Amino acid sequence: MSDERVSRPPRPQAPSGAEVFGSPLPPLSPWAVAARTARWLERHGRRLAVMVPFLWLLLFFLVPFLIVLKISFSEPVLAQPPFAPLLELADEAGSLYLRVQLNLSNYLMLLQDDTYFRAYLNSIQIAGLATLITLAVGLPMAYGIARAPARFRLTLLMLVILPFWTSFLIRVYAWIGILKNEGFLNALLLWLGVIGEPLVILNTNIAVYIGIVYSYLPFMVLPIYASFEKMDASLVEAAIDLGCRPAAAFWRITVPIAFPGILAGAMLVFIPAVGEFVIPDLLGGSETLMIGRTLWVEFFNNRDWPLASAVATILLLVLVLPIVWFQRTQGTARGANVKR
Repeated sequence: MSDERVSRPPRPQAPSGAEVFGSPLPPLSPWAVAARTARWLERHGRRLAVMVPFLWLLLFFLVPFLIVLKISFSEPVLAQPPFAPLLELADEAGSLYLRVQLNLSNYLMLLQDDTYFRAYLNSIQIAGLATLITLAVGLPMAYGIARAPARFRLTLLMLVILPFWTSFLIRVYAWIGILKNEGFLNALLLWLGVIGEPLVILNTNIAVYIGIVYSYLPFMVLPIYASFEKMDASLVEAAIDLGCRPAAAFWRITVPIAFPGILAGAMLVFIPAVGEFVIPDLLGGSETLMIGRTLWVEFFNNRDWPLASAVATILLLVLVLPIVWFQRTQGTARGANVKR
């Protein structure tokens, strides 16, 4: 019997990558990479732009606040750092327990001692009045710069921000030389014959107001100037042509248009002025009680970090909650206007 081989069909070969996905991709040129990157940024750029400020707030606001909040529930101890940990791992009868110790006495201390309440109240009062004075000075300045010839505006703005080129501490120390009894201001007034004896200005609340208004005036001028620059001057001219007095046209047309800038400037001045420490310490007297000096005393003199952290936490809540409420109210009002 002769050998007969059975013919079998050839095995199917697995398709290669080139047959499935096409020919291998050629290396991308730099122009193609740049084009793809541009398309990706165009698709996700807005999301990244929104994430940057949120990341900034997370790292430099929320995380430090959580650290201060944690310390405020601790107990002061003679150690380094000078506060007890909140979480403690205890070993009892061979079992491990995680203990959480929250100390509320720091916040109770703020309610029992009226010194802290007066410090909060004085800080808000001084910061509020200083903000109004800064607004009264900064509003005409911003309006004058916005209405000045275009070739002079940049120079005027540079003069407004020129003090920032010098150290804040040096500028405050300069006011000591101006306001003291033998200072420049009293010497000038005596030379002019306005006063007969030197005025006591240094180490008073008046000196604190002067220091705050001088230091934070640019923060008021610049936002208001930005609002005035966008305003159409023909609106005021039309109101005057229709019989409105210039002063009335200013308050009825100019000020409402500049209100967003006024609000932004007021917040930029009021918020840091409430917690100001350098100006009250150098220009104010011993009776000038502000929360910034209280925090300094508790942190560095008394070494009571938990109590100082509780003071800082309450101060932050006092400042943040009204701002959040106002923003939500404004957002609701804008939404209602859009629906109409």
